[in-house]
Amino acid sequence: MELETALEAVRGRGGAEGLERVLGRYNEKNRATFKFDPADEEKRKKLCEGILNILEKDIKTSYQVACLEALRILSRDKKVLVPVTTKENMQILMRLAKLDMTEDSLEDVSNFPVIVEALKCLCNIVFNSAIAQKLSLELNLAAMLCNLLKKCKDQQFVDDIKCFDLRLLFLLSLLHTDIRSQLHHELQGLQVLTQALESSFSIRWTDKYKAAEEHDGSPLSLQETDCAIEALKALFNVTLDSWNVHSENESHQFRYMAAILRHCLLTVGPTEDKTEELHSNAINLLSNIPVSCLDVLISPSTQEETVLKYNGMNMDAIQVLLDFMEKRIDKGSSYREGLTPVLSLLTECCRAHRNIRKFIKAQVLPPLRDVSNRPEVGTTVRNKLVRLMTHVDLGVKQIAAEFLFVLCKERVDNLLKYTGYGNAAGLLAARGLLAGGRGDHWYSDDEDTDTEEYKSAKPNINLITGHVEEPMPNPMDEMTEEQKEYEAMKLVNMFDKLSRDEVIKPMGVRPDGTMTPLEETICQYQTNEQDSSDSD
Repeated sequence: MELETALEAVRGRGGAEGLERVLGRYNEKNRATFKFDPADEEKRKKLCEGILNILEKDIKTSYQVACLEALRILSRDKKVLVPVTTKENMQILMRLAKLDMTEDSLEDVSNFPVIVEALKCLCNIVFNSAIAQKLSLELNLAAMLCNLLKKCKDQQFVDDIKCFDLRLLFLLSLLHTDIRSQLHHELQGLQVLTQALESSFSIRWTDKYKAAEEHDGSPLSLQETDCAIEALKALFNVTLDSWNVHSENESHQFRYMAAILRHCLLTVGPTEDKTEELHSNAINLLSNIPVSCLDVLISPSTQEETVLKYNGMNMDAIQVLLDFMEKRIDKGSSYREGLTPVLSLLTECCRAHRNIRKFIKAQVLPPLRDVSNRPEVGTTVRNKLVRLMTHVDLGVKQIAAEFLFVLCKERVDNLLKYTGYGNAAGLLAARGLLAGGRGDHWYSDDEDTDTEEYKSAKPNINLITGHVEEPMPNPMDEMTEEQKEYEAMKLVNMFDKLSRDEVIKPMGVRPDGTMTPLEETICQYQTNEQDSSDSD
């Protein structure tokens, strides 16, 4: 009924005041509607057309807001966007959103609700329509959004405008690779978005890449947090291909960004969930920053600072990353999306920065004392990570094993000490290190010291399980030689049957540590024996 009444109103029946009242009722009833009746599809298309015809005219601000709210609700349905996604209609919405290349400031506060609603409509339309995404490039929408961001820089009461401007930039850079490239290389997108991110925090710089510590600072407001999250998401898209720094200016830009992200990690939002979302997006962006620029996450600590220190360096941000990682492990679900980014970031930081590696190892892999339990049993961070080494998700177990391997300076013997051979076998097989040795990366030669408790228990540790086992009675002690031979042949026949039925495939280890079918290993051994005998 409301749809029919709204259609009548946009056709001019009931006057302008009637239009505002009718659309207001329609908007109120459908505020939370995301699924629409397919039978009314044609009527909704006509309503979209009628609303855009009205918006093209010069009407009161309150009428514009009511029309845009209705169009935002209607644009949630992909099927009704055909009449909306024309160049002319996109330009109507861009005009209402103040998207242009002029330098005029946003002075008329009464127009702000219109700008916000127009931006919301554009967000829905761009997200739901491939045609709108192509038109966005043709209409140079990204450049105009960057220009609007600059206008918001020194204005009050523009947080909503900034937030939806950033959300639209995020959607464009996500859905259109050409716009992503344009933002990075032509529109100074990194600089504009970084400034937008910085403006969400009250940062007071004390040095080139160092912000003042606000230990008793109040949490961010909901609007500030949302703006920061949208900026982080847009920056993530724009920096997707930024693994290598090609110039001094780029290096400065990324270090400056990393310094802001460090401040972000030390900031809390209005709720625990918002804080986690903020930190999660900051971690995603940190993963795109060249690892050589991440040294600004730690900085020399002054005597006045009451912070976490290691070797004279401020480790507050690294501790936040560790706490975030453990919290994600404890959630027990969505490891690939929620856990792998922070594990990957910590792995690369440890590989490139010695102080970070040593600090994290002291937290995650402290010197062993009690080895009576298996490495995967317990509630410590080490126990939780070792459990992940045998996770069903290949990506999760690989990155967990890689993280621990890097903490052990890629030394096989050191890794096995903390995890046991059984848990580490997958990583060692993939890296060709089943025969021992170390990885390719170079680390400092500082020695790891074992505790007296570990040294005394070491001879009794089961290398496969990684812990001291209680002595078990040998079932063969009371067998005769004939019984032992019978059981041995029975086992051989069982393995032979499994092998012939291709249930298992016997494997051997090459001299270089990689695995190969057992037949090839035997042939190689026989060849080596023959060569040795010929030389004799």
